[in-house]
Amino acid sequence: MAKQLRQSPETATGLGIDSGDLAWTKGLLSDRSFAAIEAGQAETRKQLAALRAIDRRALKGMDAVNYDTVEFILAVMDEGNSKFTYGGGGSGAPYVLSQLTGSYQQMPDFLDTQHSIETKADADAYLSRMEGFARLMDQETALAAKDMADGVIPPDFVIDKTLVQMKAFADTPTAETTLVKSIARRTKDKTIAGDWAGEASKIYENSVLPALKRQIALMESVRGKATHDAGVWRLKNGGDYYAVSLKNYTTSTLTPDEIHQLGLDTVKAIEIEADKLFKKIGMTKGTVGDRMRKLGEDFYPNTDEAKEQLIKDLNEKAKWIEKQLPAYFGQLPKAPLEIRRVPKAIEAGAPGGYYNSPSLDGKRPGIYWINLRDTKEQAKYTLTTLTVHEGVPGHHLQLSLSNEAKGLPLIRKIIGFSGYAEGWALYSEQLAVEMGIYKNDPRGQIGMLHDALFRAVRLVVDTGMHHKKWSREQAIKYMAETMGDEESGAITEIERYVVWPGQACSYMIGKIVWLRARAKAQKALGKKFDIREFHDAGLLSGMTPLTVLERVVDDYIVSKGGKA
Repeated sequence: MAKQLRQSPETATGLGIDSGDLAWTKGLLSDRSFAAIEAGQAETRKQLAALRAIDRRALKGMDAVNYDTVEFILAVMDEGNSKFTYGGGGSGAPYVLSQLTGSYQQMPDFLDTQHSIETKADADAYLSRMEGFARLMDQETALAAKDMADGVIPPDFVIDKTLVQMKAFADTPTAETTLVKSIARRTKDKTIAGDWAGEASKIYENSVLPALKRQIALMESVRGKATHDAGVWRLKNGGDYYAVSLKNYTTSTLTPDEIHQLGLDTVKAIEIEADKLFKKIGMTKGTVGDRMRKLGEDFYPNTDEAKEQLIKDLNEKAKWIEKQLPAYFGQLPKAPLEIRRVPKAIEAGAPGGYYNSPSLDGKRPGIYWINLRDTKEQAKYTLTTLTVHEGVPGHHLQLSLSNEAKGLPLIRKIIGFSGYAEGWALYSEQLAVEMGIYKNDPRGQIGMLHDALFRAVRLVVDTGMHHKKWSREQAIKYMAETMGDEESGAITEIERYVVWPGQACSYMIGKIVWLRARAKAQKALGKKFDIREFHDAGLLSGMTPLTVLERVVDDYIVSKGGKA
């Protein structure tokens, strides 16, 4: 664990454990030099060999779960490291710099929302991290330049959006940047003496901004060499890269062709269910996508005042949901949930909603971020299900319980699995129907089906671009027409899948595994089945690969006297 934190000191801050014996982590950031990456890959190989030297057959219960979970992540990391030289190693993110990858896109928000400032030492550590941020950007520039020399150049549309974001960052006056405003505001609030805005401004202008401009220059220099092809199939060993990325994100054994067909079949099934609900509310004409587009015309005005009201309304919805949770969960999280707007500086390339876990010490809440760059993209009928997914009983409940679980090793609280976590959040959307959230809200239930359709469409377009060589435009057209969404929202989503190949497939595959595991437990236990116990068994064991989740549920069934 100590080695992991040396490779990624900001992990300690994210978990809220960057004090006491780990206070040394607070002024540091990751090292992405070539030497550090090689050392990290060697350490992964060493850890995997040491783990496999243990007799797995002798392990039972949580020991077996812990072993299988860590073995999976080390094995897939090692496979990616040994097969591919681009993206900084591993799989799942082939481009070091894009609209969604690179520290330029993440670090200002990380320092503002996760790096706490209570003392002068904390403020000094913040300034140290600003210097580290500049160094990290230069390391990423070197990595990206090496990849680009090897032909790993992002598509032209990715470069264009990346440059829009980078230039918006660079063009912001120093005093107005998140980096400077954050330390100035928070040291003032804590009455920490010193010219913190002045010190931060010097570092920004002398170190951070020049490093950012070097990244801009690099991206501009390769723009003319970029192609418009969306998929990773065009990269060296691109087919294998996609296969490993799918394994990494979905933690399943499904092939790209199987996933593509699963997506097409699931789209059809959801459209049939949605059509029935539409007919109940008197909407009978047009495709399901056409009718969803019609419902999508009801949205909050695109004003700051209306956006504040939207946030307020979602917080009230989350409070109502929280009151229903005791009937479905034996253990509930202690950490509170906050709903906030995605910072304007990164909203152009950010997804529609996402979640940040609470700190282990309970000082920082779980935060569900909603992107309000254009309220037309957040139709009213879809907002309840987005809140269920990102908040409760979705990501907030699952990740908070994992953080708070007793007896779960720290390494297990750090390791994440998209198939498990996103599958849970999507399963939660289905669970919300059972909880009665849509009892008097058929449009809201159609919103749930809209988002389920969204995840089924992802299976089609992700495999379409990366395996079947679909173009960006073909993928956008299929998504927009099938779902009836604004094209601007479809563009953002499709371009996300381009830079994170395989990740978008994890949602629906994970949901299917959660539903299948629950059905198995219900059948095996009959009247003994208790949904609260089932949920606790799956959640309090921490995040696992989906194959391991199935074993966790089997153990639960046996513990209740059933046959797995």
